[in-house]
Amino acid sequence: MATLRSVNVGLPKDVLWRGRTVHTGIWKAPVDGAVMARRLNLDGDGQGDLGGHGGEMRAVFVYQLDSYRYWQQFLSRDDFVPGQFGENFTVDGLADDEVRVGDRYRIGGALFEVTQPRVTCYRVGIRMDDPRMPALLVQHHRPGFYFRVLSEGEVRAGDDIVKVADGPEALTVAEVDALLYLPGHSRERIEQALRIPALSPGWQGSFRAMLDEPASSSGNAGLVAASPPPAWAGFRPLRVTAVEPESSTIASIRLADPDGTALPAALPGQFLTVRLKSGLVRSYSLSGAPGGPEYRISVKQEPHGRASAYLHTGVRSGDLIDAAAPRGTFVLTPGDGPVLLVSAGVGATPVLAILHALADQASTREVWWVQAARNGGEQPFAAEARALLARLPNAHSYVCFSHPRPQEPGDYDFAGRLSAGSLHALNLPQDGDAYVCGPAGFLSDVTAALAGCRVHTEIFGAAPGLTPGIEAKPTRPPHPPAGEPGTGPAVSFARSDLTVPWPRESASLLDLAEACDVPVRWSCRVGVCHNCESGLLSGEVTYTTDPVDPPAEGNVLICSTRPEGDIVLDL
Repeated sequence: MATLRSVNVGLPKDVLWRGRTVHTGIWKAPVDGAVMARRLNLDGDGQGDLGGHGGEMRAVFVYQLDSYRYWQQFLSRDDFVPGQFGENFTVDGLADDEVRVGDRYRIGGALFEVTQPRVTCYRVGIRMDDPRMPALLVQHHRPGFYFRVLSEGEVRAGDDIVKVADGPEALTVAEVDALLYLPGHSRERIEQALRIPALSPGWQGSFRAMLDEPASSSGNAGLVAASPPPAWAGFRPLRVTAVEPESSTIASIRLADPDGTALPAALPGQFLTVRLKSGLVRSYSLSGAPGGPEYRISVKQEPHGRASAYLHTGVRSGDLIDAAAPRGTFVLTPGDGPVLLVSAGVGATPVLAILHALADQASTREVWWVQAARNGGEQPFAAEARALLARLPNAHSYVCFSHPRPQEPGDYDFAGRLSAGSLHALNLPQDGDAYVCGPAGFLSDVTAALAGCRVHTEIFGAAPGLTPGIEAKPTRPPHPPAGEPGTGPAVSFARSDLTVPWPRESASLLDLAEACDVPVRWSCRVGVCHNCESGLLSGEVTYTTDPVDPPAEGNVLICSTRPEGDIVLDL
C-alpha cells in the first residue's frame, strides 16, 4: 500500500536569481503532526504564482520517493531533502506511470482526486540548482501530479494512501504529460483524455486547441497558437501597384509579385512584415480580400513614425519592397456562431480582411461590425465595409465617433468613446467569436465587456511580456544592451524597432531580448513550455538545447537559440 512519507508546506518568499527577485513558494519543509488539507491548499502553504500553480485543481502537489532515488542516481547527488521538488506530499508509491488522472484516494481524513501532471517551470530549476530540470522531468516521464481536495480533512506523515476510485479512460499521469509536451500527439489519445471529467480546465483547453488544428499544421497548438507554415522563407521583393488613401491618416499599399504570378493566399486577419530601403522592418495587417492576386496593407501615418512616413510619402507605384510571408494567429476560425468584428482606428485593418472572407463565403453567420473612429475624416474603409456588410444576410453595423464633425450627422450611430457601457447597450451576443483590434486600453475595455465570448485580440507593436514570479520592470523603450556593442550578426526585433549586433557572451536570444528590454514571454527557459516561441522572419539559428517538441515551422524557441547569421524576429 502507498504511504504518505512527508507533508511539506511553505509560504512564498523572494529569492535572488540572476540579478532578479523571484517570488516563489517552491521551498517546502516537512511538518510534524497533523495538517489540514483544504480546498485551495494545505494550512501553512502558499504559491507565489497563482497563474501557473495553486487553485482548486492544483491544491496539493505530489512527488514520489522512487523518483527521488532515480534523480539521485541520474544527477549523482545525495543532498535531497523532503520537499526538494516543491511537493506538498512526498509519497512511497503512486508512480507517474501507474497513477491515472481521475483516480481518487483517501489519505487520513481527506479525499483527493488526481487532476493533471505538474506544469514544470524555471523555478524547479532554481530549487534544484539545475536549470535543465523542467525539461528533464518531462523527458524522463517523472513530472509528478496535482491533487484536488474533494473532502477536506487532516493528514499526517505515515498515513496510508487508499485508492477509492479508478480514473476513467485509464490514462496515466505520465501518458497525459507526454500527450501535451512530447512529439507524437495522438488525436485518439487526446480525445480519450478529454473524456476524463477530473482533468483540469487548463489541460482540457490545451487538448481542444490541439484537436482544432488541421492535421497538416506544425508546432504544438496546445502550448502556443501557431499559424500555418509561412509560404516562403525570409524576404522576397514585391512590387507596389498602388498607394491609395483610406482616410486622412491611413493609406493602403498594394503589393504584387514582380512577375505577375498570384501571391500565396493569406488567412483573413494575418499580417505582412516589410523591410524598407532604409533598413526599417515593420509589420502591418493585411486589409484586403484573402486569396486575391495581390496583398494590401494599410498604414497609419504616425506623428514621428519613420516607416509610416516613408510608406505614405516616399513609395510610388513600381517600387520594390521586401516582404516576409504572411503570418499571425489572429485569424477567422471556422464555425457557425456569431462573429463580432470590433475595432478602433487603424485596428479596422485585420477585421476588414475577416469581413471580406465572410462576404466571399456568403456566410449566414450573425456578423456585427463595430467600428470606432475619431470622426468621418479618420474613419477608414467606410464605403468598403458597407458594401461587404450588404452582402451578408445577417449583418449588423454600429459606428462610433468620439469627436464627430457637424457635417456628418448621419455617418455614425452614436457619439463618444466605445466603452464597456456602450457595448453592453448594443445587446451583442455573448456566445460568439469576437475579433478585437485597437490600442491597449481599448482592448482591455472591450475584452472585459465581451467576457462571455471567445475573444481574439490583435495589438499594435510588441505583445506584453510574461515573466512568471518576477515583477515587471517599469516600461521603457527597447534599447541596445549595456556595455560594449557586440561584434556578431545583426539581430532585428521587428515589432520593437530595434536592431543590435549579437554579443558573443549572450547565452540565448531570450537573454539578449531581456538585456534590450524587448517584451518577451517565457516560463521554462529550456525548450519545454513554448511560451517564448517567436516567428523567425529571416535567417537561421542554432539550438543550444534541443527543444522537447519542435516549434511550428518558421518559428523558433528563443530561450535556447543563437543566431547563425543576420536574423529578424517577430518581437
